Amino acid sequence: MQIKRILRWSFTILAVLATILLLASPALAQEQEEEDEEDEPIGERPTLSVNELTPDFRFDGHPGAAWASAEDSIEDLITIEPEEGGEPAAQTVVKVFANSEYILVAVRCFDDDPGSIVSFSKARDTELENEDNILLVFDTFQDGRSGYVFQVNPDGSRFDGLVIEKGEDVNVEWDAIWEAKTSKDEFGWYAEIRIPIKSIAFKKGLESWGFNVQRNVQRLQEVSRWSAVSRDFEIYQTSRAGLLESLPAAFNYGLGMSVRPSVTTRARTASPNDTEYEFEPSLDITQRLGPNLLASLTVNTDFAETEVDVRQINLTRFDLFFPEKRTFFLEGSDIYEFGAGLDEDTFIPFHSRRIGLLGLAEDDQTEVPINAGGKINGRVGNTNIGALVVNTRKTDSLQVGDVDEDSTINVDQTTMGAFRINQNILEESSIGVIGTFGDQLGRSSSWMAGVDFTYRTSNFLNEKNFQLSIWGLRNDREDLEGDKNSYGFRVEYPNDLLDISLMSAKLGDGFDPSLSFIPRNNYHLWDFSTEYRPRPNWDWLRLMTYEVAFTLYNLKDNSTWESYKGNFKILDWLMESGDNFNGGIISQGDRPVEIFEVSGDVDIPPGSYEWWRYFTEVITAPKRMVSAKLKWEFGDYYNGDLSTLEGALAIRPSAFLTLEFTGERNSGTMLALPDDIEEEDLEGVELLPRSFNEELFGLRILLNFTADLQFSSLTQYDTESKELGTNNRLRWTFHPLGDIFIVYNHNVIRRSLDDRNRWEFISNEFPIKVQYTWRF
Repeated sequence: MQIKRILRWSFTILAVLATILLLASPALAQEQEEEDEEDEPIGERPTLSVNELTPDFRFDGHPGAAWASAEDSIEDLITIEPEEGGEPAAQTVVKVFANSEYILVAVRCFDDDPGSIVSFSKARDTELENEDNILLVFDTFQDGRSGYVFQVNPDGSRFDGLVIEKGEDVNVEWDAIWEAKTSKDEFGWYAEIRIPIKSIAFKKGLESWGFNVQRNVQRLQEVSRWSAVSRDFEIYQTSRAGLLESLPAAFNYGLGMSVRPSVTTRARTASPNDTEYEFEPSLDITQRLGPNLLASLTVNTDFAETEVDVRQINLTRFDLFFPEKRTFFLEGSDIYEFGAGLDEDTFIPFHSRRIGLLGLAEDDQTEVPINAGGKINGRVGNTNIGALVVNTRKTDSLQVGDVDEDSTINVDQTTMGAFRINQNILEESSIGVIGTFGDQLGRSSSWMAGVDFTYRTSNFLNEKNFQLSIWGLRNDREDLEGDKNSYGFRVEYPNDLLDISLMSAKLGDGFDPSLSFIPRNNYHLWDFSTEYRPRPNWDWLRLMTYEVAFTLYNLKDNSTWESYKGNFKILDWLMESGDNFNGGIISQGDRPVEIFEVSGDVDIPPGSYEWWRYFTEVITAPKRMVSAKLKWEFGDYYNGDLSTLEGALAIRPSAFLTLEFTGERNSGTMLALPDDIEEEDLEGVELLPRSFNEELFGLRILLNFTADLQFSSLTQYDTESKELGTNNRLRWTFHPLGDIFIVYNHNVIRRSLDDRNRWEFISNEFPIKVQYTWRF
């Protein structure tokens, strides 16, 4: 019966996606028959011709005869740090090769002191900004708004991502199939990056793509680029990228189909004498509908390889935010961006973690099995299209909340989804619509829809960035009453010396979309921030940053404030060594309308609270074998005081081993309510001084045997839940198309019994997952 149900929902999802495709087919057909007009380039852009990738090119991470015979190359880059428009300390040569199946980028990074190259990582998806690295950006649609990011360090560690927020940031969770090989010698280091055409989407008929290269020499704090050589522009701003010309006349992506079956075997123990064994096959199929539109189907989806969330301490009355890490939801996730300035502090209109995860709070979620899911994402002409439909399984007695509480819930079979259509207009601007439907808890008539417009230019006032965004949304659900609308705007001048932003958002008391992350509603937000970043040109000081930011949450009618926060950074100095010192003052206020728990049995009554806090932070240069960060924040907090100490220590004796220690301690005293006080009994209650301590510790161990074989271990403990949990994962990429994951999770809890502390077993899990992709 379960297999029949999965198949039925698979076909239902395919039917929905086919309907979406049918609606888009006139534009798709027009695109396949004739070449779309390319966007007009912004200013003069450097060009690089692609060299032919011949069969004799040896992909081995060493420069050979084919490298030497290439006709066109980038012979050097231009610095943006420490000097804008300067000459790098050593030469960088970049050559690009292509045939019908691959794009290959070969980079020669000369270095006068190769023994001082900073490279600590070999693992996949390590963020490499603190090491020597080469970063590539491809704009395969040449729309100046999207792109692919590939990055590699001297030890072959690979990082990839999707350009998001119109080039202001990158989605680091996205993964593609690609390869990199590197080598070091007496002249520096050399890298070859090979990207299968089947791993990326592109606009048919283009003879050139947007392309940019950036090199980081960490010990010199030197950053150099090929194009967009201005501190005002991010490397991800593809509107300022150069042009990669003379591409092959026709890329061969075959049938455009990828089939990835996977098998997961799992042993799960919920009590010492109760072990369950599972065998779960799953299937992922993708089909290209032309070179730039991708349809995906997933059946009986398993996320055993997904790393656990990093724990956080929450002393506020709002949910914490955790990012999406599941592979199926990450492909094409950049298309669902909406508005500008909307984030975890305000709200995120579509947050895919609301599908297949269930919990009483964002930081305490339980997985709900997925029967099947399907999606379409890509671009038709100048239109970005995304559509997603997922069906989750009926599940009884799911444990949510604290393990000490017998809190379970039954979940019915549910179908949820989202769509996004975004039209590129002008040179860098867009207009679009978004919609979601369904509810993980099964509440009926749940939907959200909205429109947004973003005007963006990098030609404002002598090639400066400027952005204006307006948006509006409406939602509904059976349990919602009141104002179900939200709308807002953001004006921003985001440049290097001066960054100014003004934002306003208004959310009704009935605005609570099921598939959104929304910490609070029923407010009118005003947010203003400005940063001034002068460079004194001193031998020992690289950059000063001064910041004033003020966030005000008024009641929806603006009659009075609900909460506010002012952040005044009066010191933030980045030294030439890479060390950083900063400090400042925080002014806060809050008016909770009901009792909320700060920590443990520390309950704060409703009222009006205002306080001042202070912070100072020291960050040592991450280029060193041993680096550290220490932050101290102290001062008043509601009707008491709070001191927060955060620290991190990283030890990297070699590219094989990395140890990372993290810790956080919050200690304070509050005037709190006595135990078991209800809202109606608050009048005349005497508040009692109560002290509390909350601590969080973490240890991450990384063993990098090769760039394709790594072991990672994350162990975490916090004094609030008293749970000690460890997530251990071995990943072996035995082939560019295949992976084996061996994972072991173990959780225990610390209890006080008879004046003695004892560790009690909670659960453990031992999944092994094997996956391989066949491409046709």
